[in-house]
Amino acid sequence: MPEPLGEFGIGAYASWEVDIWHKLRNATKAASIRYLASMEGKNFMITNLVAEIASSYYELLALDKQLEILQQNIAIQQNAYELVKVQKEATKVTELAVRRFDAQLASTRSMEFNIRQQITETENRINFLLGRFPQPIPRNRGDFEQSLVPALQTGLPTQLLFNRPDIRQSELELSAAKLDVSVARAQFYPSLGIQSAIGFGAFNPGYLFKAPESMLFSLMGDLAAPLINRNALKASYLNANAKQMQLVYEYEQKLLTAFLETKNQVSNISKLENSYLQKKQQVEDLVLSVDISNRLFNAARADYTEVLFTQREALEARFELVETKLKQWQASINLYHALGGGWK
Repeated sequence: MPEPLGEFGIGAYASWEVDIWHKLRNATKAASIRYLASMEGKNFMITNLVAEIASSYYELLALDKQLEILQQNIAIQQNAYELVKVQKEATKVTELAVRRFDAQLASTRSMEFNIRQQITETENRINFLLGRFPQPIPRNRGDFEQSLVPALQTGLPTQLLFNRPDIRQSELELSAAKLDVSVARAQFYPSLGIQSAIGFGAFNPGYLFKAPESMLFSLMGDLAAPLINRNALKASYLNANAKQMQLVYEYEQKLLTAFLETKNQVSNISKLENSYLQKKQQVEDLVLSVDISNRLFNAARADYTEVLFTQREALEARFELVETKLKQWQASINLYHALGGGWK
C-alpha cells in the first residue's frame, strides 16, 4: 500500500426517524396550523383597516354636511345683520344689537375655517391609510343621508362570532398548542432511527467512478431512549402545558369580548335610531323658529337677543343631528368589525 494513501469520495447520506409516536407528524401539523393562524392575523388587520377607512370616510361626509350647514347659516346671519343695520339707522335698535349680530357672524365664519381644516386632516388620514400621498378624496355627499343597513335582530347566532379572524386565529393557535403538548410527551418515548449512505470511494481519482469496485453503501438502524436529558424534556412538557392553558384563557377572553362588542353595537344602533328621530324633530322646530323670530323682530314684536339665541340653538341642533347620524354610521361599521367583516 502506498504511503501516504489518498482517499477520495463522493456520496449521499440520509437519516430517517420512524415516526412511531406521531411526534414528527404532529410537529408538522402544528407548523401548518400556525401558518393558517398567521393568515387569520393578516385578515384581522385588513378588517381593522377597512373599518378605520370607512369610519374616516363617513366622518369626512359629516364634516362636508356641517360645512354646508354653516354656509347656509352664514347666509341667514348675513341677511339678519343687514336688516339690523337698517333698523339701527331707523333708530329701532341700538348699536349694541348691530355689534352682537356682527360678532355672531364672525364666530360662524371662524367655525367654517376650523371645519375646512378638519376636512383636510381627515382626507390626509384616509390617504395615509390607503398608503398614498395627500390628494382629494372623491365622495358622494348624498350617501351620508341615506338609510343605514338594518341592524341584526335579537337572538344573534353565536356562530357569527366565529367569522372574526382574531377568534379563528386564537382557535388555530390553541389547536397547535395541543399538538405541541403531544410532541413534548412523545419526547419521553424511545425513538427508532435509520441511517443510510451510498456513493463512490477510491485512493486514486482515476478509479473513483469505477463500478462496482469503488461503490460504497451502508444501512444501519439505532434505538435511542431519553435518559440523561429527562429533566429538560420534563421542563419542555410542562412549558407546553402552561402555554396551552394560557391560550385557553385568551381564547375564552376573545370570545367574551366579541360577544359583548356585538351586543353593545346592536343596542347602540337601536338607541341611536330613536335619538336621531328626536333630534330631527328638534331641528325642524328650531329651523321654523328662526324664520318666526326673524319675522317677529322685523315687526318689532321680538327682541334681537331672541333672534340670536334662536339662530345659535338651530345651528347647534343641526350639528348635533349630523353627529348623531355619524354615530349611526360608526355603530354600523363597529358592528361590521365586531362580527369579523360583516354577516350573512
